[in-house]
Amino acid sequence: MNIQILQLLEGAREATGLTVIIDVFRAFSTACYAFNKGTKKIIPVDNIEKAYQLKKENPEYLLIGERNEMKPHGFDFGNSPTHLLNARLNGKTIVHTTSSGTQGIAAADRADEIITGSFVNAGAVVRYIRQAEPETVSLVCMGYACSFPVDEDTLCAEYIRNELTGQPNDFNKMTAIIRKGSGKRFFEPEKQEWAPSSDFDLCMKLNIFNFILKVRKECSPGFLQKIPVNAVT
Repeated sequence: MNIQILQLLEGAREATGLTVIIDVFRAFSTACYAFNKGTKKIIPVDNIEKAYQLKKENPEYLLIGERNEMKPHGFDFGNSPTHLLNARLNGKTIVHTTSSGTQGIAAADRADEIITGSFVNAGAVVRYIRQAEPETVSLVCMGYACSFPVDEDTLCAEYIRNELTGQPNDFNKMTAIIRKGSGKRFFEPEKQEWAPSSDFDLCMKLNIFNFILKVRKECSPGFLQKIPVNAVT
């Protein structure tokens, strides 16, 4: 199995094989929490105008996402798992657009298959890859607004690679690096309204969900599908 770690939109465009688009803070952590709350379907879009258009055509859809980390005008929720904890999402269809993660899904047009990745379901991602046995795995770290690499996405990619190759992982050390590095923004007082410190903790809960999110591009619009991945016994 050839495993490559790629960065940002350029990496998404280069990705081949089974591709994991990684966005820990916060797109694909938030998506996992939404599905855990009973969400039926998530439609990821790269363009905010597409999100508004889908809402216009389907008033029952919910809009979730961010630009510059903040909830866009008219959206039901921002890109915050904290804000979803008490939300009523059972059976709902969500349109999700973010500055990083959903951009990567749209850009990965050379991939054979696309799933999303974050720490909250990293174990399920690893099990899914092992079961699929692809020749090539592309781990794409989307970074901050697709502009520069960030600790959490790169370390999540390294965590997945290490698990696949039998190398040791020190998740506590990774968490400490992220908290002092690119994750420190969640503890800035002026950001608590849209990026609360609790988001850091929720996004850094390792392996709490036993499912992966697979991109189904054969439909229009494409959507994320929740697929349970149980441990092999």
